[in-house]
Amino acid sequence: MSIISKDIQKAIKLLTNDQLVAIPTETVYGLAGNILSEKAIKSIFSTKKRPFFNPLIVHIPSIESLENIVLNIPEKAKLLADAFWPGSMTLVLKKNAKIPDLITAGKDTVAVRIPNHPITLELLKQLPFPLAAPSANPFGSISPTKPEHVERYFKNNIQMVLDGGSCTNGIESTIIGFENDEPIIYRLGALALEDIEAVVGKISIKNKKEESPDAPGMLARHYAPSTRTYLVDNVTHEIKKHQGKKIGILVFKDSLNNTSLTEIILSENGSLQEAAANLYDALHELDHQQLDAIIAERFPDNGLGKSINDRLQRATFSL
Repeated sequence: MSIISKDIQKAIKLLTNDQLVAIPTETVYGLAGNILSEKAIKSIFSTKKRPFFNPLIVHIPSIESLENIVLNIPEKAKLLADAFWPGSMTLVLKKNAKIPDLITAGKDTVAVRIPNHPITLELLKQLPFPLAAPSANPFGSISPTKPEHVERYFKNNIQMVLDGGSCTNGIESTIIGFENDEPIIYRLGALALEDIEAVVGKISIKNKKEESPDAPGMLARHYAPSTRTYLVDNVTHEIKKHQGKKIGILVFKDSLNNTSLTEIILSENGSLQEAAANLYDALHELDHQQLDAIIAERFPDNGLGKSINDRLQRATFSL
């Protein structure tokens, strides 16, 4: 029997009883639990097989709720929140004493966002507690952008996926921390760098940290298919290195017109937003075709292309 359901009241009951529910957001599906329940939070880590040193993102229903989570909000954080919430931006701010260390990997900061999905916003408004919700996938594997992806991963481990359809943005939120009250990007994501800089000016990127990461998504290998994957500038050239193998191709907008290959075009009209929305679903599809290798085309290094390249780089076998 399917665990996918649209029943918000069932989700509320499960979450109130320290159970996990996969929830939709505009970015990816999250594996959600009550932040104040040690049982639920430990269950998130164990279900995902996620290391405890990797902090979780807290999801809240409104900017007003932020006061219950953090100690202070830098001026530029206020500007960003006003500009982009609800939306695909996570802020890392000094946490208050109520936030368990288990969620923040012992750090004095907490990652928090307001997701832009009507079903999950409604859920959060009806709950008396915020939700911790990392992506609803086993640690390191491809993030889920459809309820079916989550069900495939966890049908024997959780009782419910709250069905919100396909995620519209398709890659994780952009994570912004603060050092000396100045914003710094810890993870590239569904909010383009240029849009952020239009609000707060030039911003630096510090998005790789293997030990004691400041935010989720900073590890070198992440978001990865089980099929060996290569990120290259010239797909045709790379194909020649894999003669006789069963190859899957992931390209931005232009078909290779090679009928002997399994090919997915992420956006035929060249939209980086559409390509980002389709990225993980395409990787899921290719990863389930018993291929010997997936060859992905590098994207233009601007706007969401920078975020897509970041995800593909972390998913690939280093050449």
